[in-house]
Amino acid sequence: MGEGDKSSYEEITYEGYGPAGIAVMVEALTDNRNRTAGDLRHYFDKCGGNLGQNGSVSFLFEQKGIIAIENADGKISEDKIFEDAMLDGVLDIKYEEEGIEIATDPYELRNIRMALEALGYSFASAEVEYVPTTYTKIDDPDMQLKMQKLIDLLEENDDVQEVFHNWDMPEEPDEE
Repeated sequence: MGEGDKSSYEEITYEGYGPAGIAVMVEALTDNRNRTAGDLRHYFDKCGGNLGQNGSVSFLFEQKGIIAIENADGKISEDKIFEDAMLDGVLDIKYEEEGIEIATDPYELRNIRMALEALGYSFASAEVEYVPTTYTKIDDPDMQLKMQKLIDLLEENDDVQEVFHNWDMPEEPDEE
């Protein structure tokens, strides 16, 4: 930004309900909160949801640090990561074929990341996220399409940084 640019950006978290009552949290970085709120309200309305007030859905989420470690080559054993990640502030470890996910106290994320980095781990990501306390399924295919459309519209907006929701998304059908 140049010296003549007086715009200042602010971080804002928006909350709302998507189709079928799916809770949605949207983190935005904007220089015009009215424009961003108007855009988001339009997306929610267009897809059969509604943008809510602060606190309308945040109680359905917990903030957690989420560390993702790629392990597609399988070089990190389950025993090794469980041993190395036994640190204060680690809440959960999920070991899967494609990678490892470590959930942390959000205030301990930085310390845990640094401790694992010192042990030689590299990360796909390490961020504080809103994690749903419960998930909601959508059985109606039309509602599923509307919810996916809402997520796509939100993610395509330049001001939107992250979109979190409690939709228990269906597995992608296997290509045959």
